[in-house]
Amino acid sequence: MNTTGRRWTVAVGATGIAALLGAACFRLPGFGGDVHPYGERAVRAALSHRTANVVSSVNFDQRAFDTLGEESILFGAVLGTVVLLRQTRDERTVAPEPLRVASRPRRYALLALPVTVLVGLYVVAHGQLSPGGGFQGGVVVATGLHLLYIAVDYRALEAIRPVPLYEFGDAAGEAAYLLIGAAGLAFGSAYLANTLLPYGTFNTLASGGIVPLLNAAIGVEVACAVVVLLAQFLDQALEIEENRP
Repeated sequence: MNTTGRRWTVAVGATGIAALLGAACFRLPGFGGDVHPYGERAVRAALSHRTANVVSSVNFDQRAFDTLGEESILFGAVLGTVVLLRQTRDERTVAPEPLRVASRPRRYALLALPVTVLVGLYVVAHGQLSPGGGFQGGVVVATGLHLLYIAVDYRALEAIRPVPLYEFGDAAGEAAYLLIGAAGLAFGSAYLANTLLPYGTFNTLASGGIVPLLNAAIGVEVACAVVVLLAQFLDQALEIEENRP
């Protein structure tokens, strides 16, 4: 396609998007009013599916397909980072220098590590009940593991952070989300429709239908993805250097 054709394609597409956005904006409720149809519908849908946390209901039920796209963006970012930051032929691995940290911060980091990981797992497990979820809890878990770098040293972090295992976990979390959605199709429902499991009792861990499953899949994917991302950048900064004669 030549330059003129590309310009016309962009112009037609931009015109269509502008028309759709304009029509949508004219139907928005007045700013500062007491009528909020979208919020009321979201709350009503969350309650009907026994999901106490309305935000998680929106993310993993009402717009679960959009969340799949967000998860896939992170998955693609990790994949690109692994490819771009891999060790090349003109690079070699060296032993990392010890981190010089005072004894008191080391003790605090060692004490905070299990607490941080436990809090992260709690946030993931209770994502359908209280504020938080797989995205937030996954980041907390991954960050908590890296406190071992401050508490001990980089070699200790590497011992609990086998990168291939976390790469597998990243892919498994992405695949689990896809397969849960496909399971709905197998039972005659729409993709990622919350009809696969019973909704359970309101405000319990087993409530929300497939919301806890999707939330857990996101938690695994995000935690493993952040670990792999940090591993690639830390390795580049601490262990990999250019070969010199």
